[in-house]
Amino acid sequence: MTALLTVSLIWAFSFGLIKGQLSGIDPVLVAGVRLLLAWLVFLPFTRRRACRVNQIIALMLIGAIQYGVMYITYTAAFHYLHAYQVALFTIFTPLYVTLLNDLFSGKLHRRYLGVAALAMIGTAVILWRDLHHDEFRSGFLLIQAANACFAFGQIAYTRLMRKIKSKDVYVFSWLYCGALLTTVLVLATHGTAIPALQPRQIAALAYLGILASGVCFFLWNYGARKVNPGTLAAANNLKIPFAIVCSALVFHEHINWIQLAAGSLIIAAAFAVNRRWTG
Repeated sequence: MTALLTVSLIWAFSFGLIKGQLSGIDPVLVAGVRLLLAWLVFLPFTRRRACRVNQIIALMLIGAIQYGVMYITYTAAFHYLHAYQVALFTIFTPLYVTLLNDLFSGKLHRRYLGVAALAMIGTAVILWRDLHHDEFRSGFLLIQAANACFAFGQIAYTRLMRKIKSKDVYVFSWLYCGALLTTVLVLATHGTAIPALQPRQIAALAYLGILASGVCFFLWNYGARKVNPGTLAAANNLKIPFAIVCSALVFHEHINWIQLAAGSLIIAAAFAVNRRWTG
């Protein structure tokens, strides 16, 4: 749980950086640079014999979806939404985590679904003032595609690693490799000129690629293996109140503090309920 909390705090800064520094750059190019840096971070730790060839292919496919497709759709959403709105529209990720876990396991876990629903209600309270704005539709759909991809990867990776029986750090670069290939293929199909980047944009990409993508995605998937699906579902919305506070204090976006406090309390209640159920 400590890993999930730490990552959520670090990710809170990502939304404002992307919106403020990188929104004018092709989202596929941004995704590709982030994933290249993340891949390079973990490449030295890779051990070829840590898993079989079919498992390497499976890891690459998971990475292509969880990070490749997710980043492309996620980054594109910043063209339509404010940074805090992108964070808020990840509200449905806990539901996707729970439902995909049920799909893989072949049975419905009502308790985990209840925890996910409670976490969603808490985030909806924070989101309430923006629900009636029609111009968010495109951004909303892009974020939901990203949410579904990220949720799939968390569940699929956890289940696959039960079979691999190896340390995460030895195989994690294969996820980024699959994701990087996905962005390269998309870039190759429509072609993108590499723009001249400002120093602040280079710094933002370095932060996002090395820390937010490289280190944090590793910690998140590692942490996902240490908790039950109910806790994982609720943890997916932890970054939302953190991101809103960050957007207000660091990036100076206007927010409703009362709604933030009320919604955050409900999300905290989701963790308390799950802890009580699981003992």
